[in-house]
Amino acid sequence: MEKKTKKATKPSRNDSESTIWSFLTQKGTTASFICITLFAILVRIAVSIHPYSGAGTPPKYGDYEAQRHWMEITLNLPVREWYRNSTVNDLKYWGLDYPPLTAYQSYIHGLFLRYFDPQSVELYTSRGYESYIGKLLMRWTVLLSDVLIFFPAVIYFIIVYYSGIHEGSKSGRLWQFAMILLNPCLILIDHGHFQYNCISLGLTVAAVSAILSDRDIVGSILFSLALNHKQMSAYFAPAFFGYLFGKCLRRHNPFLEVLKLGLAVLGTFTVLWWPYLYSLEAPFEVLSRLAPFERGIYEDYVANFWCTTSVIVKWKRLFSTQALRILSLVSTVSTCLPSMLLLILAPSRRNFLFGLLSSALSFYFFSFQVHEKSILLPLLPASFLAIDEPLIFRWLTYFALLSMFPLLRRDELIIPYVALYGLFVLLYNAPVQREDTKQTRSPFTTLKYFVIACSLLLHIVYFMIAPPRRYPFLFEAVMMLLCFSQFFFIFMYTNMKQWELLKLSSQTVREKKNI
Repeated sequence: MEKKTKKATKPSRNDSESTIWSFLTQKGTTASFICITLFAILVRIAVSIHPYSGAGTPPKYGDYEAQRHWMEITLNLPVREWYRNSTVNDLKYWGLDYPPLTAYQSYIHGLFLRYFDPQSVELYTSRGYESYIGKLLMRWTVLLSDVLIFFPAVIYFIIVYYSGIHEGSKSGRLWQFAMILLNPCLILIDHGHFQYNCISLGLTVAAVSAILSDRDIVGSILFSLALNHKQMSAYFAPAFFGYLFGKCLRRHNPFLEVLKLGLAVLGTFTVLWWPYLYSLEAPFEVLSRLAPFERGIYEDYVANFWCTTSVIVKWKRLFSTQALRILSLVSTVSTCLPSMLLLILAPSRRNFLFGLLSSALSFYFFSFQVHEKSILLPLLPASFLAIDEPLIFRWLTYFALLSMFPLLRRDELIIPYVALYGLFVLLYNAPVQREDTKQTRSPFTTLKYFVIACSLLLHIVYFMIAPPRRYPFLFEAVMMLLCFSQFFFIFMYTNMKQWELLKLSSQTVREKKNI
């Protein structure tokens, strides 16, 4: 029998598009994705029936009241007054401190609340409003935002990632999809504590997906939207810049490529900031609200460099706010610069994902005014790498949960915390072909178990035992020290991986030259 051979041809754009979307139409795959999606929605609803930040604690309540108040302000005041202190907008009472896209989102959500429960967004009289219908509607705004923005973005990422970057099994795709959608930290913060991180993170996921599929202009626009929803999205900016700039330098006309991306970003910012471009002072009014330096370099207990080392070095006492601002800026730039340069030198897709994680951790460690919730940003790229670097993903998730435990305990979210922690462990250990399932027992296995045991012990001690009167925050300090040490290990590992990818890229270039 004769064997016919065909010459390999490069697939066309249309063929590529067909391949990208084909696995969603394969038998059984669609049903599995729908089941995971419905289960993820059900988990969010279950968490949302528990308390939220500041429930029943006047005079300022908490993050729930802040989000509701922004709806009240954006509905009842002209757009130019949203960020301006006045007799009708007291900025000391939860004044808007996020970019314009958050304000527009608050306005849209406010319309939803006003339609069903007008009292919940009335000016002045709605402060501290906590009716049953009001709380139900607020929870629904988060759930709808999650389902309409974060969920589709994650599906887009899975499609792109398993079409051109990673050749994985069907079970691997479903596993990673579940890991991202059922991330316990994001669910606890958004649907328990009460925030809208799903919007900015969803836009970031969509931006990463677009860039990985070589839609750089679309990705730049989406990331600009994420930046304009929450300024903390800047944690990813060095990685985006390094990867896109590195790609542009390798194009036929680098200047034109950079110009196109620059115009896309500038155009997006112009549209979103248009209501505040009527004078030179107006944009700076908004910007001053986005950088609350008066709050100090950190709040509460957060597992970053400044808070962890404050046990030994009293940063707030030894340095002025201005000095700490400069110190923070220099530290952040100097630690994320190597990763960004590695991306410029070797702009591969895999390097981009490691760069996102490294950059986010740099900002988390050293930037000004970091919150416990900020660990959600490094967790996002870690979940992108979950199938290839499962230990890093698992480790970061475990200690991200521990770092937020004091906050969630204050919010009385212990039951959903324990439930989601257990669910994560159960799903993570599902029988899926990952890198860690191929590895044999290593010398570090005992050490890993020991660290996990310490983490679990700290949970019990913090919950059951009162700290010494002389050191009321002793347990929090120990928790942050343990979490910081693990986060720093991950940071060093991601930088090492980027160096390896640079060497591999250089070796590939040399081999091509020798052919």
